[in-house]
Amino acid sequence: MLINLKKLLPKKDSVSSNRFLKWMGPTLMHPQLWHFSRRGVALGVGLGIFFGFLIPLAQIPVAAVSATLLRANVPTAIASTLVTNPVTFAPIYVIAYKLGNKLLGQKLDPKSLEQVAKGVTPQENNQETETSDNNSSIQKILNVSKPLVLGLAIFAVVGSLTTYALILWFWWVWVKFKRYKRRSRNQH
Repeated sequence: MLINLKKLLPKKDSVSSNRFLKWMGPTLMHPQLWHFSRRGVALGVGLGIFFGFLIPLAQIPVAAVSATLLRANVPTAIASTLVTNPVTFAPIYVIAYKLGNKLLGQKLDPKSLEQVAKGVTPQENNQETETSDNNSSIQKILNVSKPLVLGLAIFAVVGSLTTYALILWFWWVWVKFKRYKRRSRNQH
């Protein structure tokens, strides 16, 4: 199973030739960053999930840089940023907005919810109205962004810590299972 997963992850050459990561040079090629260890993979996935939820753009370079700095597995950090993708983007942002709205105790605005689902912030179309109601436009943006940012931050922290702990635990269980299986095979 691990071998099949490795085929899906990005390779050293593709990551090192990425225009956003080229500046890291030989640091990015450190063998520990590409080794599939229990801690490295768990930390890499945790970082990828964290930045996948928290940052809407440039998730991959940020996850790769942070994985490099923290000596986590770079391919898993990059791949796990895809938790938010074109298919999952709208549902995640709508749920994050609703969660943030509920935690802030604000009333749910259906128009704002539509804007979040589309991935845009509310804007005025009429230029005259926009200049006269500049404060109301800023207020509309803040009404959407506060709950959304809060919800995404909660998703990022809870998601990354949960996946980190689950990977560590599953890896430990898998190693114990393999040892048990090997022992029982040797005893018969």
